[in-house]
Amino acid sequence: GDDLDLGATREGGAVNDTSEVTDITPIKAGAVAAAPQGQVVTTPDDLLRMAVAQGASLDYLERLMVMKERFDALAARRAFVEAMANFKTEPLDIFKKKSVGYTTKEGDFVGYKHAELSDIADVVVPALARHGLSHRWQVKQEAGRITVICEVTHRAGHMESVLMDAAPDSSGKKNQIQQVASAITYLQRYTLLAVCGLATKSEHDDDGRAAGGAGGAADTESDVLATLLEDLKEKITD
Repeated sequence: GDDLDLGATREGGAVNDTSEVTDITPIKAGAVAAAPQGQVVTTPDDLLRMAVAQGASLDYLERLMVMKERFDALAARRAFVEAMANFKTEPLDIFKKKSVGYTTKEGDFVGYKHAELSDIADVVVPALARHGLSHRWQVKQEAGRITVICEVTHRAGHMESVLMDAAPDSSGKKNQIQQVASAITYLQRYTLLAVCGLATKSEHDDDGRAAGGAGGAADTESDVLATLLEDLKEKITD
């Protein structure tokens, strides 16, 4: 007919997966000549190169660029998903080594353990890099809250992120800067684990329960705080 058929992207009778990116208005004959005999047009890049070489109109080139951007974004997302799937096959052991709590007069430890940021990064960052992935954090503070965003990006350009926020950590005797720094470190730990879909584990594979005293260790940080408060009440009333 009189229209240029973008079905030229067919190869071997099958159409490449561009279902999301083929909303291009057909171009009248003469705008771009057909591909030379024997040359197979398979991607928007091929179409764009051919269009430039044959003097296509600016409007047509802009339409091809839109299609190319969508095509590239889809390919980048697929590359990201594949890289993350391969990353998750790695045997990544992130152990809880940092103890938080206290030792009783009887020598029993009451508290819990967690993995420090350096422990997590030492394991995760090299593994990400092996699959073309990298991470970064964005940090901002406003309205008394600290927000941390952890982004993981594939070399092809696709990025996914996890956001968490919290108030400055006012526990202990920290000054204002230390309160902010402590909250940032905490949020960096958990956003990196979350965006990678990872979890930490005890060095004894018991989620820290073996570290408890006679009354048994708490399973979570909130349980530990409750245990500490009860112990303090007992000491005050003794």
